[in-house]
Amino acid sequence: MVISSLCAFHLHRFLLLFSDNGQYIMLIPSTLNEQSTEKNREHFDHRSAYILNQDSLPSSYKSFLNKHGGKDHSILQGLKEVVNHTAFTNLAGIEKYYKSVGVDLKLDPNMKVPCSIVHGNQSCTGHFISFLLQAYGRAVPVYVPVYLVPALVVHRQDLMKRPYTILGKSLLGTARSSLFLSMYCASAWAWTCFLFRTFEKCNTPLVVLGTFPAGLALTIEKKSRRTEISLYCLARAIESFFTCMTDAGLCPPILQIKRADVVVFSMATSIIMHCYAQEREVFRSKYLNVLDWVFGVPLPADDDENKKYSASSDGVKKEIFYIG
Repeated sequence: MVISSLCAFHLHRFLLLFSDNGQYIMLIPSTLNEQSTEKNREHFDHRSAYILNQDSLPSSYKSFLNKHGGKDHSILQGLKEVVNHTAFTNLAGIEKYYKSVGVDLKLDPNMKVPCSIVHGNQSCTGHFISFLLQAYGRAVPVYVPVYLVPALVVHRQDLMKRPYTILGKSLLGTARSSLFLSMYCASAWAWTCFLFRTFEKCNTPLVVLGTFPAGLALTIEKKSRRTEISLYCLARAIESFFTCMTDAGLCPPILQIKRADVVVFSMATSIIMHCYAQEREVFRSKYLNVLDWVFGVPLPADDDENKKYSASSDGVKKEIFYIG
């Protein structure tokens, strides 16, 4: 079941999933571990990579993090230089950026705690609150189509019958998911600031530790969406990890396969289609509903009319579902 679910994530990266009761989630690729420690690990892996080594992340994902991370490139570069204990290359650029947003700032080239780089003249607490509000505004446009498109397209008939129920759940889901994303980003910065000030220094382990508890924001989300998000982050974290390993010359040549993603996609597709045709019971109902919808299989009016029983050689009846 885990294999088929995992493969489904990779095959339908941008599909919108829905459940029978009108609650929606976004289907995204990954692998699964329900334990909160694993979820947090996946989050700090890619969040610390966003701060320390953006080149290890896929370009589209890097663009997403840059938008919702809410920090100018000059700020991230300055923070990275403090973490790596290297000379500043663009303090003037950071000061110029803050001046463009109305903040007159003079940075100390000998600083050990980079809070002034991260949030200028604001206090750490003040920055957390203001960043949270701004991040929420950035997150809402991301989740509106995730929840409303299925309501308008997939469940248009139910929408006519019970519009307030479906739209209400969609709006609640949008608000909830937006709060998760904004809280996650805001708490990541808050925790790093807290550790920098507590230990009065800045280094890679503190960045990693600071981004770890940010994953606790995932508890805001529905349980079903926690799974999808954890899996997606794990996939990106694994990719980032092996990119860093390769760049450092620590990845064996045998593992450096060009276009391995195509091979994985092909294998995933074949497993999905096999399970879809022969072992439909391994899919969760909402995943199966989406696959039926994608392939144009009509929803069964009566289960007995859409399945046929055949006896195997051992006399055990098996259900055979006909597609199309």
